[in-house]
Amino acid sequence: MKGFRFTQYVPPQDPEKNTFENLLNIFLQLVTMTGGDVAEALSWLTNLDKRYNLTNPNYGIGDFIEDLKSKGYLTEENQKGEFKITGKAEQTIRKSALEEIFGKLKRGKSGQHKTTHSGQGEERGTDRRAYEFGDNLDQIALTDSLRNAQANHGLSGDYLLTEDDLEVVETEYRSQTSTVLMIDISHSMILYGEDRITPAKKVAMALAELIKTRYPKDTLDIIVFGNDAWQIEIKDLPYLQVGPYHTNTVAGLELAMDLLRRRKNPNKQIFMITDGKPTCLKVGIKYYKNAFGIDSKILSETLKLAAQCRKLKIPVTTFMIASDPYLKEFVKEFTKVNNGNAYYSSLKGLGDLIFEDYRRNRTKRF
Repeated sequence: MKGFRFTQYVPPQDPEKNTFENLLNIFLQLVTMTGGDVAEALSWLTNLDKRYNLTNPNYGIGDFIEDLKSKGYLTEENQKGEFKITGKAEQTIRKSALEEIFGKLKRGKSGQHKTTHSGQGEERGTDRRAYEFGDNLDQIALTDSLRNAQANHGLSGDYLLTEDDLEVVETEYRSQTSTVLMIDISHSMILYGEDRITPAKKVAMALAELIKTRYPKDTLDIIVFGNDAWQIEIKDLPYLQVGPYHTNTVAGLELAMDLLRRRKNPNKQIFMITDGKPTCLKVGIKYYKNAFGIDSKILSETLKLAAQCRKLKIPVTTFMIASDPYLKEFVKEFTKVNNGNAYYSSLKGLGDLIFEDYRRNRTKRF
């Protein structure tokens, strides 16, 4: 008798492969924390190995480094002969960040942003309506249409189905969104014994990978702001570091608005990750700075831009990763003027909040 006998399959274990994958995960985390400094990351990894016995007698850190090079994660082909991570490593870091922060998305539905509007789209809904000229044939609700024909013409004689009998299934309208992510790189992001920049980088990399893989029609621009603001590429995120900067929120918002003006999408939004109040303003070629409390001049200029964004229908969602009362008061006023949203988050919950806000898609239908 022919057939199949199913038994439990236990895959063979490859200790060296498991060791490499475990070390790779730790190494990529360290690279993110060191701002892309491979030498420092490997030094930290070696110290961790001494303390926690990450390797074994058959596979050491030296073997791991050789595997990193042979598998295309590291290269020494540069003028200084230093170790540098490759594009493959950068992509792996983004994917790891996506898994770490947005891993629950695997259980969600695939597709693009939904709105509450029906219309021409890609996902079948539940509403029915009469057929109109130009509707796709695959939208026709066959069972409902046949029932209408039976009710309208009966079953005697030739079975008759007319255009008036046809019903179609509404499809959900899917919008496209242009997003600018603003990341605060002022010195306070590493002060007080707390590393706030690494979680912010991970969230940015996860959001970039999320949009690339799940919402490919959307656009994402990333800018950083300290004393000034400038745009960075997604591939630069692992190397991002804070500097001896104040917080020039005005410069960040101005650049974000400028980038969104170039986007033809009607649906635009700004996400801002910060841990402090605005403390800097550029007046001409000079910087006006005041880190002591909330400066009225800086606040006034910041709120003006919040109002401009509201006029342009660009909501600003602020993710405040600090909880000082006077900082909350600033965010509350800023959010009221812009009519946006604000979240006060621990670093651990930052990714969940950004995803939920992105998915909720407070957009417009034009």
